Amino acid sequence: MTRDGSADVSSVSTDFSERLAEATRPLPRWESLVSFASAALVVAEVEARKLRHDPWEVVTRALQPLLWLTVFGQAVARARLLSEQEDYLTFMAPGILAQSVMFTSIFYGLAIIWERDAGILQKILVLPVPRASFVAGKALGAGLRALLQAAVVVTVALLLQVRFHLDLFSLVTCALAVLLGAGVFASLSMLLATLLKTRERFMGIGQVLTIPLFFASNAIYPIHLMPAWLQVLAQVNPLTYLVELLRDTLVDGQRFGVIQDWLVLLAWLVLLQAIVSRRYDRVLL
Repeated sequence: MTRDGSADVSSVSTDFSERLAEATRPLPRWESLVSFASAALVVAEVEARKLRHDPWEVVTRALQPLLWLTVFGQAVARARLLSEQEDYLTFMAPGILAQSVMFTSIFYGLAIIWERDAGILQKILVLPVPRASFVAGKALGAGLRALLQAAVVVTVALLLQVRFHLDLFSLVTCALAVLLGAGVFASLSMLLATLLKTRERFMGIGQVLTIPLFFASNAIYPIHLMPAWLQVLAQVNPLTYLVELLRDTLVDGQRFGVIQDWLVLLAWLVLLQAIVSRRYDRVLL
């Protein structure tokens, strides 16, 4: 078994193909939405099974955001980036949580390239399944991984005495925001996989992309401290809106966040999913 969950490739691929074909059997037109959701859930469940084969992936991927939270956060908390009444570590913690979601999802397209090289993707693409169902299932699978990692980050933040408002509504809102944000960045990653044909190129572009996404957001400093040109980039950066949702919910105690943040993230998700669904066959070219 390899670290990318490639154990028993043939058996997993055969079982996945059979279940996906059953989920997408010909249905009356009015049941097409049920068929779409069923196929997407099958794909997401297969992605969750991959994680079960390598649970340490959650721990290793959480190391980077935890280092930001414990080392960078503790050090910069002594600087006066905010007013004396505000705790910088509490301000930064939702940003680091959003960073962990992005870092988990932005390399999700690498699995698409691996599946192509292993011959799994070719078997999937010949099935009578809408590409949109497959892409949506992959995004949901990324969201499940991001939820597990978010739980680790939140736990460590609480141990560092970060002042979070935790109740049922805030936890549900936080979970939904994590799923939505992971879907956005996983979709972006899958789009890159249709453009970049090798794992080496994908890793290089992915590393380059994460830096501007992270620093051109309000994850570790307020937008008003940025120069004007960087503020413009922050306003179109989907990570900014994910950070705001998490900060409004966990720090400010707003139960459902700001509707504008939800709408912007949802718009990014729909746009990227639509593009990837149309380009997905090009992974094989």
